[in-house]
Amino acid sequence: MKPGTDDFERRDQIIAGLLRYGTWLATALVAFGLLLTLFEPVPRWPALPLSGHDAMRAGIVMLISLPVARVALLLAIFLRERDYAYTAIAALVLAIIAAGLILEA
Repeated sequence: MKPGTDDFERRDQIIAGLLRYGTWLATALVAFGLLLTLFEPVPRWPALPLSGHDAMRAGIVMLISLPVARVALLLAIFLRERDYAYTAIAALVLAIIAAGLILEA
């Protein structure tokens, strides 16, 4: 049984939420790291085990990984909907991304 138009709208809302909130969180991490870097001459706070550069790196890594997370989410959605053609395509895209990461390292 194929999903109806309501399911397509729900899927789009889920993906949009992932991208929207992921972008906001990554941007907040980069901004937080920038603020920490401004106060870097001050000794490290014991409550914060990471430096400003570490927080900025984490935010940038999160921004870069959002499209991969989108493909992984689509894989799960397609698998749940039993749409095996698109599940195979999403799995192939993830495999290509993983192969690229492994070969690059």
